[in-house]
Amino acid sequence: MVELIYLVPLLPLIGFLIIGFFGKKLNNEKLVGAIASIAVGGAFLVALGAFLQLTGESSEARTEHIVRLFTWIQAGSFHIDIAYQVDQLSILYTLIITGIGTLIHIYSIGYMHGDKSFPRFFAYLNLFVFMMLNLVLANNFVLTFLGWEGVGLCSYLLIGFWYDRKFEGSHIVWTGDAAKKAFIVNRIGDFGVLIAMCLIYMRFGSLEYTTVNMAAASGGIDAGLITAITLLLFLGCTGKSAQIPLGIWLPDAMAGPTPVSALIHAATMVTAGIFLIARNSTLFALSDTTMAIITGVGITTALIAATIGIVQNDIKKVLAYSTVSQLGFMFMALGVGAYTAAVFHVMTHAFFKALLFLGSGSVIHGMHEEQDIQKMGGLKKYMPQTYITFLLGTIAISGIFPFSGFFSKDEILWNAYANGSPILWGAGVLAAFCTAFYMFRLLYLTFYGEERFDHHHVHPHESPVTMTLPLWILAILSVFGGLLGIPKALSGGADINILEHWLEPIFANANSILASHHTNAHHHSLALEWGLMAASLAIAIIGILYAASLYKKSSSKPAEMAAKNKGLYNILWNKYFVDEIYHNVFVAPMYKISLDFLWKIVDVQIIDGIVNGSARAIAVSAENLRKIQSGIAQNYALMMLFGIVAIIAWMVFA
Repeated sequence: MVELIYLVPLLPLIGFLIIGFFGKKLNNEKLVGAIASIAVGGAFLVALGAFLQLTGESSEARTEHIVRLFTWIQAGSFHIDIAYQVDQLSILYTLIITGIGTLIHIYSIGYMHGDKSFPRFFAYLNLFVFMMLNLVLANNFVLTFLGWEGVGLCSYLLIGFWYDRKFEGSHIVWTGDAAKKAFIVNRIGDFGVLIAMCLIYMRFGSLEYTTVNMAAASGGIDAGLITAITLLLFLGCTGKSAQIPLGIWLPDAMAGPTPVSALIHAATMVTAGIFLIARNSTLFALSDTTMAIITGVGITTALIAATIGIVQNDIKKVLAYSTVSQLGFMFMALGVGAYTAAVFHVMTHAFFKALLFLGSGSVIHGMHEEQDIQKMGGLKKYMPQTYITFLLGTIAISGIFPFSGFFSKDEILWNAYANGSPILWGAGVLAAFCTAFYMFRLLYLTFYGEERFDHHHVHPHESPVTMTLPLWILAILSVFGGLLGIPKALSGGADINILEHWLEPIFANANSILASHHTNAHHHSLALEWGLMAASLAIAIIGILYAASLYKKSSSKPAEMAAKNKGLYNILWNKYFVDEIYHNVFVAPMYKISLDFLWKIVDVQIIDGIVNGSARAIAVSAENLRKIQSGIAQNYALMMLFGIVAIIAWMVFA
């Protein structure tokens, strides 16, 4: 099945072409939804077959499989192939993308029912999956960059899908503005990736991952160059994965339909940054400076986003800031060299975050497009299936044992302590506390307490089976998915961490480099790991209990909390004024320079002046030359005579 891996991205592309060209002519929502879902579901089955083939190989013989299709770019010695690399990392990502993508497609059939642009939506979804699959399966930077830019394009199309609507967030924006914000911010990071690719080719003479990583593992590379390359790559990752300083686009991306939010946040775009670092772990391990910066950016982003999430009242924006915070956790793990832990959290986060976003979509659907949790309450009895699955997802993301989020979160926190510092662990636990608090705040304000909606206009109801079935599948994965990464501390010392063994060949070189850099690493006891695990779990439970005391019966509403802490609430509600700072420091000056200098002076006066001045000069010259055309033949003959005499004189005397 590995040889057929090209079918994995090809099937969603075929789905996109069929629906894109013939979707409106089909004039059948179920048929369009079925075509799109089968395309992604078929890709999942092919990927599953390739996965089973890899698992059937012995661990010693297991290596990456390169499936080359054709030469894409050829210029002298430089050539780029359309080729796919099938290994433990790429196939894991592929299964996540296609598996969760299939569930989101099925869910969308019910959620988007009746939308005037139903076929266009599914065409974009298929294209999104196609681009993301190219990103993770590529065997070279250029093909990855094609997918990298492709998911940026698709996010623009899907975030602004309802281009005629306003997004009622903390700052009301047109969906088109949110789409442009995502597109422009990501272009900044993508420029860094482009420069990094140029430096990689100049140094290594290749853009294929296998060649570059083998050369990097052999050593002898200038430390400054490696730091420059990895920082530029990381700049691109901060854009795609919404980290400081380029994470401002992701909350506004909630302007798109809820299935889009689930696809972007859970299975595709935002995990691209994690993938790029994991794929090039050998390069990143060579630069202690870059690793330290990744750690700092990750934990800072996790804390900032977690605190902002505490005050949000839009059900989707709470989840959006939760995503940014969880991505910060993953980057912190990457920064301390816990690559497997980061990828593990990508997987578990995909399960419970897709569940939570689709659950929020079910709430919005049942509440007739209402997204403000202050106008909900008591929905537990109206939407029992949505409530139960949402509860399971909330417990999982809060890191409560034995749900999936507990295992991946604990592995990250343990590595933050063992490979980082107690302070880093403490910051991570604080972010985890905030996560548990704002997620259960969201749960209680939505499903518990008094009913705060208008019964005359809003009639809550459970969603159709096309929406609830994916919720139950994701709920099961959210509960049991963590069993793939059980640490030794919870297995009586037995080494049964399936995911760690699966990914071990991918990160072997990077782990060797990190081990050589940290020869004085301490070996911590099992009792210490147990203690830290218990402490982080207890703190998460405290966050849940605190949220219950404030919001379970809605005795303290968000407005009352805001009144008690006006200063702090104002800072958090305005997202630390980052958007305002960016606007005043970057956007407004750039706009003023563009308007007052580049347009009024450079464009109008200089460029237009040269063009229009040249035209006027030609016109004046023509007007004067026209005067010598008198129409008198004798004058013409005299001028010809003068010309002949001048030519003879030049020939004689020159």
